[in-house]
Amino acid sequence: MNKFGLASLCLLGALLPARAAFATKSAELYTSAAYGYGRVETRLRMAGGDGVVSAFFLWKDGSEKAGTFWNELDYEKIGAKCELHTNALYGNPSANHTQAPSVSADLCGGFHVYGYEWTADYVAWSLDGTEIRRETGETAAAYATNASAGMQIHFNVWPGDSSFGGNFSPSILPVHEYIDWVQYSSYADGAFTLAWREDFDSATAPSGWLTGSWGSPKNLSTHDPENVNFLNGYAVVSLTADDATGPAGAISGLAGGAGAGGAVATAGAGGSSGSGAAAGTSASVAGGTSALAGAAGMKGDDASGCSLQAPGSTRPSQRAAGIGALLLLALVGAFRRRSMSRV
Repeated sequence: MNKFGLASLCLLGALLPARAAFATKSAELYTSAAYGYGRVETRLRMAGGDGVVSAFFLWKDGSEKAGTFWNELDYEKIGAKCELHTNALYGNPSANHTQAPSVSADLCGGFHVYGYEWTADYVAWSLDGTEIRRETGETAAAYATNASAGMQIHFNVWPGDSSFGGNFSPSILPVHEYIDWVQYSSYADGAFTLAWREDFDSATAPSGWLTGSWGSPKNLSTHDPENVNFLNGYAVVSLTADDATGPAGAISGLAGGAGAGGAVATAGAGGSSGSGAAAGTSASVAGGTSALAGAAGMKGDDASGCSLQAPGSTRPSQRAAGIGALLLLALVGAFRRRSMSRV
């Protein structure tokens, strides 16, 4: 292909909207260790927005592998109204036993304490100290029998779709899930005993915590480690445009209630940090442009020199320039054809 044809393809690629699957970068934070019977609690603020799935869950490593008995327990926020779902996923193949408890708490507007209790006899979910669901019998047995090595603690945020999550639009980005603290209490002889607590006081990931780098459940995004950050005593798990990773955007006023840890404000490039922002912390990380990477097997600028952008990131002036360039290429092509016809 000559340089005129290549340029045309590049410009067309810049003007045509990229697949939504590559419009966003999501994130996942999880423990390397698995934990058995006990109580897992966290104080967090769910990420808001229609189509945004914000989650705190327990997961048996390897559950997704063929022939493996799946074990997973979830809190998931979905939809524009910040609806809460509790899930027990188990089986081979897995089945989702979901409930949508009626709660009055504003899960996306403030911090709340979410807890699991897991014993040989029952699995229970609680919100702000009040039990909202309990499973015994078959469900309890499914975890007692098949998750004897324990489950890891996970947090993530990712884009859903009309079949689950809502009607997602990248225009609402960035959005963030804020984790104040996590603690685990072991269980023995009918009693829970606090084993450890993580307050995320460091500016880096604490020992024993990892970040995901795989596709999200609907395959509409890829988890990016740069979208997990530790600011002012919070773990911040972000969903962003794929060319703007990090905790971009000024979000303040997250304090409220006991153990809030102070207000948090994060600032994107060119923005300003508000009250309580971590001093000297760069809250926006340059992300590169990989809008069409998955479809074409490319990341950022491809080998042929096309600079790719996320959908919605092309400014009107860039689009106008692109259209002008295409028209110019069309005129050049017409001129070349006429010149060749005279030879």
